[in-house]
This record gives sequence, C-alpha cells and structure tokens, in this order.
Amino acid sequence: MAAQLEQHLGTGRRKTSVARVYLRPGKGKMVVNSQDWKKFFGERPNIEHFMRAPLRETQSLSKYDVVANVFGGGVNGQAGAIRHAIARALLKANPEFRIPLKKAGYLTRDPRKVERKKYGLHKARKASQYSKR
Repeated sequence: MAAQLEQHLGTGRRKTSVARVYLRPGKGKMVVNSQDWKKFFGERPNIEHFMRAPLRETQSLSKYDVVANVFGGGVNGQAGAIRHAIARALLKANPEFRIPLKKAGYLTRDPRKVERKKYGLHKARKASQYSKR
C-alpha cells in the first residue's frame, strides 16, 4: 500500500480573489492553476517575491512545493490571496511558525475592497464638478 501524501491546505482571500494552496514536501516548486507560476502570472518580477514571502520568513523556501488554485479578481489580488493561503498552510504544517508569520502580518486578511458606485455620482465618490452659475 502506498504511503499517504503529506500535504497542508490553506485558503487565502484578497479583494475578490480566493486561493486554495496545498503545501507538499518538496524542493520549492510553485504551480498555479496547473501551470508554472511564471507562465500564469507572466513577466511580473515582484509577484514571486511577494508570494513567497511567508516561505522566506520561515526559512521554508526549499522544503515545500506549492500547488495553488486561484480564481476571481486580478493579478495582484490573486497573488495576495496565494500569499495569505501559503501563510495559513504553513501554520498548519508547523504551529511554531505563528509568531514570525503574525509579526510580519501574513496571517491577517487584508479587508480592503473596491467601494461600490453610488447613484448620482460618476464613481464611488466622484461627483460632477460644482458650478455656482
């Protein structure tokens, strides 16, 4: 009988994006929606640094492979959701990571969302130019 694969699930959210991340013991490979992360996110140099920050904070860069499923939102929201999910999965993998992850702010869900447009305005807060006459 084959040994069961050890993996840790983490769910992260940012704006309207939701990411499910599976951390598996490995060499640091990252796959997003069944593609290499470079192919999925394209030529954005800061995205990798941003997403791998929780792994770097806990000195786990080459200990885990990351398999992520992400949907909704845009590129930055999806990267933020993956970062949040990685931090939560690391916490399940090792509860001692809580202190450095919490101190760096990776476990806190960013509550900022786009404000809805109001009637009578051009955007959420932008109104027509005021004219006295």
